[in-house]
Amino acid sequence: MHVDMDAFFVSVELRTRPELRGKPVIVGFPADRSVVLSASYEARAFGVKSAMPMAIAARMCPKAVIIEPRHKLYYEVSGQLMEIFHSFTELVEPLSVDEAFLDVGGAIRRLGPPRAIGEQVRRQVAAELGITASVGIAASKFVAKIASTRCKPDGLLLIGPDETVPYLHSLPVGALWGIGAKTADVLARMGINTVADVAATPLSSLKKVLGATGEHVHRLSWGIDPRPVTPVRLEKSIGAEETFAVDTADEAIISRELLRLAHRTAGRLRSSGMVARTVALKLRFADFSTITRSRTVHTPVDSAQLIHAVALQLLDSVGERPMTVRLVGIRAEQLEETAQTSLQLSLDRRDDNWRAAEQALDQVSRKFGNKSVLPASLLDSGKGQ
Repeated sequence: MHVDMDAFFVSVELRTRPELRGKPVIVGFPADRSVVLSASYEARAFGVKSAMPMAIAARMCPKAVIIEPRHKLYYEVSGQLMEIFHSFTELVEPLSVDEAFLDVGGAIRRLGPPRAIGEQVRRQVAAELGITASVGIAASKFVAKIASTRCKPDGLLLIGPDETVPYLHSLPVGALWGIGAKTADVLARMGINTVADVAATPLSSLKKVLGATGEHVHRLSWGIDPRPVTPVRLEKSIGAEETFAVDTADEAIISRELLRLAHRTAGRLRSSGMVARTVALKLRFADFSTITRSRTVHTPVDSAQLIHAVALQLLDSVGERPMTVRLVGIRAEQLEETAQTSLQLSLDRRDDNWRAAEQALDQVSRKFGNKSVLPASLLDSGKGQ
């Protein structure tokens, strides 16, 4: 089954603001250059979507109540959510903070048929967390995900093995994983508009148009998705990004923001007991075009200074930028558990000194708050200053 929370951030906020239920609500920072993180279904009725610029969302739904996000709270609730899932089965594959695949085949004898298990999951989430979940149940991940999407919000849809192909063939081609808007347009010019059309198209023709993706799409059109639910407990990457109040080409401003993001990323790495073998840089320009650069380091890192140094190297590798920068981001990838990683000591003792200093900073922050100690270059350089 695929279990997905309904407007997760909004739902968590409404637990303490019940007077807003039934009203358009948006979670996100009110600044025009911020983006929508979550929107209630009442706001979605006006066309508001996640990742939409806040300025556009405000024009679409001027009466929406905007709530600033509380990420720490959302991660706490997410942890409680995953604990509920694990009370049903150990085969839980999280996809994000608010959704996961569950293989409940081994729980049927203990808990009853799949529909009963799905309803029990929904009841327990509502009772313990005060939020609603939509559950899709099927014989494969792909179809379960479709089912949960189609029964939102606060619903359950079971698609049995015998119903799988007829159900899929009733859907538009965009329901298939790997078919975005551009690919759908290409297929439409071939007269392929539904999943049934894909299934009826010779594989050779699909490969000619879609390349290697053609075979994957063809298999999905017949409900063939043998991937098992794979328990994942470790984050695949950790990072942070920030949109500037005003687009900038100033190297000092960009470098300073990268240092701030490096500290946020490194702090999360250390609190998770992880180190990273790859550092990635993200740049979004004034026209919203986005590029990424990454570099694998010789020794896994969890130090902000080392991450920042790699980020600056990646920034330099971009060369002359075509326009001003709107957003910068840093991601730590290829994560490993610190306890299972052999950290090779650098010949440059400064690397170890930085690591020790940042670990001390972690201890201070845990006691006095995460803004009690900052690098000197970040003092008095917050947003709007």
